[in-house]
Amino acid sequence: MQSTITGRAHMSNRTRAVVVGCLAVVAAACGTTTAPDALVPSGAQGRVRLVNVITDATRGRVNASLEGLVFGVDINYAVSAPANLPAPSTAPYKAVLAGNRAFILKRTADTTVTVATLNFTVAEGEDRSVYAIGGAGGSAITGFVLTDVNTAAAATETRLRLVNMSPTAGPLDVFLTAVGADLATAAPRATSLAYQAASAYFTVAPGTYQYRAVPAGTAPANRAGNVTITLSPVALAGGTGRTIVAADNSAGGAPLRAFVLTDR
Repeated sequence: MQSTITGRAHMSNRTRAVVVGCLAVVAAACGTTTAPDALVPSGAQGRVRLVNVITDATRGRVNASLEGLVFGVDINYAVSAPANLPAPSTAPYKAVLAGNRAFILKRTADTTVTVATLNFTVAEGEDRSVYAIGGAGGSAITGFVLTDVNTAAAATETRLRLVNMSPTAGPLDVFLTAVGADLATAAPRATSLAYQAASAYFTVAPGTYQYRAVPAGTAPANRAGNVTITLSPVALAGGTGRTIVAADNSAGGAPLRAFVLTDR
């Protein structure tokens, strides 16, 4: 059967045994199908990454497979794969065959337990982020998929997008300012950013920033006293792309948090 992940065109029985064996030896952190060493698809390709936003302490640490091959091992909350793989395998995305695909998530602590199956579709030349969400209070773990547009940024700018993956936060006004800047006079980078929504892409000059979010519609004079999420410092280099994600804490609910994904 043809694999959907990039690398060599055929996989020997010995290689298959290594992949399966390494799924069982998670503590040794082996068995990750690397970006340069995976199987070469013979058709149209897109790229995908998996982002863990599972709010369940028991089911929240997962191993992920795609079409029977290891995609990521021991993926913790607010971490993405394949970015969590050791060098030289680390990468923002993994190339896969275009079409209908599915991540199978299993508990890292007990790989006999399937946590979720996350279906997604990727088109040729398309980048997709699959967010694993839910889990709080024993709720179902499901997938939310965003299309990423990773246009190259100039050396004098950083390309950004803001995503709200916090079901607790509600709609947000989001600010990216100099550290300690007065929010009363700051312009939001996104307004009324709802749960499971993303801002338009925008650029900033390279530098060090502070991310802050307040409930949507908060009056300028009241913003400083109503910050629900803060992340600082956020160091942004020129010629790069980043997504900043608002989220619940790892068990669900407050305190809310934000984390940064590397896009390019």
